[in-house]
Amino acid sequence: MPGPASCPLIFLDVDGTLIPFRARPVDRRRPRGGAVTPPLDGPGSPLLDRLDPNDGRRLRVLGCQLVWATTWMAEANETVSPLLGLPDLPVVEWPEGDDDSTCGLHWKTVPLARWAAGRPFVWLDDETTDTDRRWVAAHYPARSLLHRVDPYVGLTEADFSAVRQWLAQDDGGA
Repeated sequence: MPGPASCPLIFLDVDGTLIPFRARPVDRRRPRGGAVTPPLDGPGSPLLDRLDPNDGRRLRVLGCQLVWATTWMAEANETVSPLLGLPDLPVVEWPEGDDDSTCGLHWKTVPLARWAAGRPFVWLDDETTDTDRRWVAAHYPARSLLHRVDPYVGLTEADFSAVRQWLAQDDGGA
C-alpha cells in the first residue's frame, strides 16, 4: 500500500454525484444485508434518501484518500459521512469571493489542483468538462482523472470501474 503522500486522492462532490437529481431505484439503496433502507432524515437536504449507503464501502475499498470537494464543506462530514459509513474526511476550503475563471474552466479546478499539491488525484463531480481536463493535463504535474458523473443517476458501477481502471494504470498516463 502506498504511503499517504503518494496515495491518490479522490475528490468527492455531493450534489449530482452522491445525491443524484433523480430518485434512485429502490434496490440501489439496499445495504448488503438486503433490507430496504428507510428514508433518511437529517439536516442539509431533503434528498438524503437518494444516497446509496453502499457507495461509502465502494469508495473505501479503492484504497485512496477521500476528500470532500463540495459546497457542503464541513457539513458533508456531519451529514453525509455517517450515512455512507465514512469517517470524517478532509474538506477542501474554497476561496472567498467570485473566482474570475475564464474559458469555461470550472471554479473548483484550480483550487483542487492546488490542494492536491502534486499528488495523483481523481475528481468525481457532475460538472467537470473537457476544458477542465485540458487545463489539468497542461498545468498539473501528476496523474489525474477528472470523471464526470451523470447527475441524474449519481455514482454507478461504471463510474467505479473507470476509477479502478485508472488506478491500475502505470504512472506514464495522465
